[in-house]
Order: sequence, then structure tokens, then C-alpha cells
Amino acid sequence: MAIKNDPDLADLADLAYQKDTLNLVSRTFAITIPLLPPPLERAVGCAYLLCRIVDTIEDASCLAAPEKVVLSELFLAACLNQKPISEFMQSCSTALELHPNLAERDLIAHTATVVRILHCCPANQQTAILRCISIMSQGMTRFHAKQNPLGLKNLQEFEEYCYVVAGVVGEMLTSLFAAHSSQFAQAIAKQESLAMAFGQALQMTNILKDSLEDQARGVSWLPQNVTQAELLALAIQKLDAALTYILFIPKAEFGMRRFCLLALGLAVLTLDKLAASKKTKHQPQKISRRTVALFYHFTLIAAHSNTLIKLFFYCAARPLKRVAIRP
Repeated sequence: MAIKNDPDLADLADLAYQKDTLNLVSRTFAITIPLLPPPLERAVGCAYLLCRIVDTIEDASCLAAPEKVVLSELFLAACLNQKPISEFMQSCSTALELHPNLAERDLIAHTATVVRILHCCPANQQTAILRCISIMSQGMTRFHAKQNPLGLKNLQEFEEYCYVVAGVVGEMLTSLFAAHSSQFAQAIAKQESLAMAFGQALQMTNILKDSLEDQARGVSWLPQNVTQAELLALAIQKLDAALTYILFIPKAEFGMRRFCLLALGLAVLTLDKLAASKKTKHQPQKISRRTVALFYHFTLIAAHSNTLIKLFFYCAARPLKRVAIRP
């Protein structure tokens, strides 16, 4: 249920909190979201923090699956104005008292702040964000009971999980982008499935990157009986769709193109690290801050050129594809 309000009435202190918290909970999104035009920056930043709350509940090792279900349902009800936000904040803060990530605990304690920003967004933005939060919360509720050390039962379930966690975010971004740019709306018409694949690709990258950490806490989101090479191949297919998606964004929407190009590029570079570790049998290394900074500056030029974007992707993905096609 969207609440109509004036985006200009968003409290400056609330927006400052949103910006500060993005820096604390996500190094990547803290540098990519500000690239968007201001109305999109505010909405996407708000949406990310709401999604991060859902994700925090899912990842909290101090919570049992039934507790996660209750908190996810309570959070969604609070976002939809079906229950007081204070009820969720109190319940979740108490449940996460032993959660080691202080920034995420602080975000939970400021859920009302983020929801206030949401309610100051235009109605069409609220609708897109709330649809995303609803599908994500309800989807994760289904998957809480599936958490186990062995992984998801098959590839279909893996793709479904990637959809409810991130594919739906791609759909939300497309709705926000299309409302902002009529030229993009016309270009992406009947190609909206590319957005879902984009989101799934980013989530697959994260799952592969974090698989050892997840296993250390007794959870695996990898599909059973599927090799890493097969998963890398699937991720590359999704990233091919992401590349096509970016090329549909008009060059005039430079911020939107850079936002998406950074996400695509960092995912490919991360998968390259994973592919290299598969060949050397060493633990994969994270992308360095220097690499992130260099690619960030590269996008200043590349986002203007479809040729440069395609050239980067094909060059960066070439070694990955050689590894991915080998089971």
C-alpha cells in the first residue's frame, strides 16, 4: 500500500542517515547508487536498505529458521502499514542482540527512518519498491526452512532463490528507471526479462564468492550435484543478458548506465577471481580496492560507448568462459 507524499519533504537528517548507513553496510552500493540522478538515488538507496534488512534476517546465524520467518513476516507487515514499525524494530533488535554486525543492528533500529524516506517517494516508486520487498520477504520466508549445509536440492530451486533475492531487484530497478526515462521505457519494452537475469547473475556471483563463509556457518545456497564450472557457465549466460540490458539504456542516461556497468564489471571481475582459484586450487581473493577504483574511473569513459562496454565484457569474460565450459 503506497502512501502518497512529496519527495521534497524527505527529512534531511533521514537522508543523511541513509547515505551514512550505505557507506557502512555496502562498499559497492555506496559508490554506485550516488551515480544515479537524485530522484533515483534517493529511491534506490532506500530500497537497498530495506532489502538489506531482509537480508540481515536471513544471514543472522544467531536466529533459528522459525524466528527468521516470524521476523520476515513482521517486517513486511510493517512496510505495508499493517503493523506498527515499532513492533518489528523492538522484536528484531531483541532477536539480533548477539548479531556481530553493528551497522546492520543499527539499521534495524532505524527501520522507521528508512520507511519514512520510502513514504516520501512518489507513489509509483513506492509501488515498485513495495512489490520488490513483498516478493523478497515472502520468498525468503519459503527458503528459511531450506537452509542446510548440503545446499538447495537442484538448479531450478537455485535459480528460484536467486530470483527472490535479486532477480526481483532487477525488476524493481527497471520499473524505477522506466518511470524516470520514457526513452528507456520504450527501449526495454518486451525485454524486461533481461532485468531479472541481471539480478540473478549478481546473486549467483555473490553465492559463489561467499560459499566458503556460508559453509562455515552451516549453510549452503549452492545447488546439490552441480559443479562450480556449470554454475560459472550459468552465471555467464545471465551476465550476457545483463550486458544486453545495459545497452538498452540510452546514452543520455549516463548515471544509470554507469550504475549498471559497475555492477556488471565487478561481477565479471569477481568471477574471474573464482575461475582463477579453480585452476590453481587456492582460495579466491577479493577484488582489491585499487581494482575497484580503476574500474570506477574506466566507467567514466566506457559508459558513453557501447563498443567499449562490449569490448570490456568480452575481454574480461574470456578467461572465465574457458574455465566455465569445463565441468
